Amino acid sequence: MQALSSIKPSAHLADVRYEIRGALTRRSRELEAAGLDIIKLNIGNPGRYGFETPAHLRQAIAAHLADSEAYGHEQGLEAARETIAAQQRARGATGVAVERIFVGNGVSELIDLALRALLQPGDEVLLPSPDYPLWSAATILNGGRPRYYRCLAANGHLPDPDEIEALITPRTRALVLINPNNPTGAVYPRALLERLVAIAARHRLLLLSDEIYDEILYDGAMFQPLAEVAGEVPCLSFGGLSKVYRACGYRVGWMSLSGAPACTAEYRDALQLLAALRLCANVTAQWAVEPALAGAPTIQALTAPGGRLHEARRAIVEGVAASDYLDLVAPGGALYAFPSVRADRIAAFDDNDFALRLLEEEHVLAVPGSSFNVPQSRHLRLTLLPPPTQLREVFVRMERVLARMAAEQAAQPVAAMA
Repeated sequence: MQALSSIKPSAHLADVRYEIRGALTRRSRELEAAGLDIIKLNIGNPGRYGFETPAHLRQAIAAHLADSEAYGHEQGLEAARETIAAQQRARGATGVAVERIFVGNGVSELIDLALRALLQPGDEVLLPSPDYPLWSAATILNGGRPRYYRCLAANGHLPDPDEIEALITPRTRALVLINPNNPTGAVYPRALLERLVAIAARHRLLLLSDEIYDEILYDGAMFQPLAEVAGEVPCLSFGGLSKVYRACGYRVGWMSLSGAPACTAEYRDALQLLAALRLCANVTAQWAVEPALAGAPTIQALTAPGGRLHEARRAIVEGVAASDYLDLVAPGGALYAFPSVRADRIAAFDDNDFALRLLEEEHVLAVPGSSFNVPQSRHLRLTLLPPPTQLREVFVRMERVLARMAAEQAAQPVAAMA
């Protein structure tokens, strides 16, 4: 029998990364299989940390199981889209209508559809650095080129509008914002969004606003929907059930196309074509959209002082403050913190090496900052989802690894002279 040749993957994947579920996660599973307990800080998956989807969402799905057995409308159940459109209009979005709402199998699928409907080979998309890496992956896989604008800790992880505008070329098609931000927790003020909208208007860019963490806010931080600021400027706003409603496994996300309808009519039709090609989103879970958006909010009890997410955030902020090695811009929203290792304490630092040592030596799984398209990163992303007591233990373990790294570096000149 002739030997079989190996199957080569697509070249498109050469620059695609998703370390949130990558090599470190695979190694953690091996350690677990060997009997070790791993503290996992790598993923924003509330259901894995004891958070529950509100009961009225479960009840709505159960009540409509018999109505969920046929394909639905390619853009989503009409009742769900009407509720989403009403939410967007209440937030001040312009030109929103049911036919401009798209429901998908999570925001992840809709990001891919949005970029696939937009990009020609070689087109550029302005992305934050750090970004949520799916945005980079979807840009690359749809023939585009990521162009990164920095969101530096020195600026509170907020972007510089002048830097963004300087990156624009004739091939630039879109500007992506993640607000509240994953991985930094930054929440964008209205004045900044106004400047970014003006840039998009001058250069005829489509605004893409990932707002999946819109109601997860701390200590008075205020979320400003981009669509309201954008007005007539074309804008796609993304939301869903996974984070605010702790329903990741439902895989229900949506995007709302706002702005002047005449400017986006062809693009809207392209989105509908792509939505139709995948037939429809999961019908069963869409019944939870209306009770979620129309019902009483439930996340604020978790994010207010005394709530579990607020206290987890407090544990991280206090853990960094007590550290000899770490700095942090306290997150204003979302489910993450993005601490960095101080260069004056550990000069030579590799975030991937640190994350691996933290896993191997102290059995803590976190994500290195370079996984979020940050060059020369000294950062680590931590999720706020574990119990506060566990997060305090994480900082004890992190401090031990950092102390060992600092001692090893201090000993190197002595070893070299010996």
